Amino acid sequence: MSLTFDGLAERAKRLVAGGRRAVLGITGAPAAGKTTLAEELVAALAPVPPAGMTAGDWVKHVPMDGFHLADVELERLGLRDRKGAPDTFDALGYAALLRRLIEDEDEVVYAPGFERVIEQPIAGAIPIERTARLIITEGNYLLVDSPRWRAVRPLLAETWYADLDRDTRMSRLIARHIRFGKSERAAGEWATGTDELNAAVIAATRERADLIIPPGLIHHVGTAPD
Repeated sequence: MSLTFDGLAERAKRLVAGGRRAVLGITGAPAAGKTTLAEELVAALAPVPPAGMTAGDWVKHVPMDGFHLADVELERLGLRDRKGAPDTFDALGYAALLRRLIEDEDEVVYAPGFERVIEQPIAGAIPIERTARLIITEGNYLLVDSPRWRAVRPLLAETWYADLDRDTRMSRLIARHIRFGKSERAAGEWATGTDELNAAVIAATRERADLIIPPGLIHHVGTAPD
């Protein structure tokens, strides 16, 4: 049976059957549509909660990007020119947040956001209240099997891989870099350099996903780069 957006929404909803809290992960290469898919799912699901839940905040979007290391720390570590690579995130901090959400003991948990205009993490930007049962998180490295990232995968009820052809991804990625301040030349160099090295790392995790979201559906969901 072919996948549909409505089918994905129903599958996500089933993760919180019985009122339990669950975290759904969406991963994929840069600009594959992860953020767009997460936002579309939240928008579609929020008004139609499972029985016994209240419409609205029962579903929340918590991006991994809030765990980017700040530029000042990347400079200290000598990693500024590799920003976005696996070792330029606080992966253990991200896992700790997911663990805290799953433990479901606090009335509110605050997650960091990421401001693309300044390309910096923003602490305490996303409140996740106790009413939130389904947490949709998305990011590049959810399935990476390395000491830094290995703790993440067991905390996710399911992980979906957003698959998109390279040409479309590259076009989106370059457009995004230009929109947030890079020259056309710098955008192309970053997209085909650092971003593409990261994409190769992510592609190697594809077979570890519970579900592959095909290119046609990513195109259907939207064209805004993630």
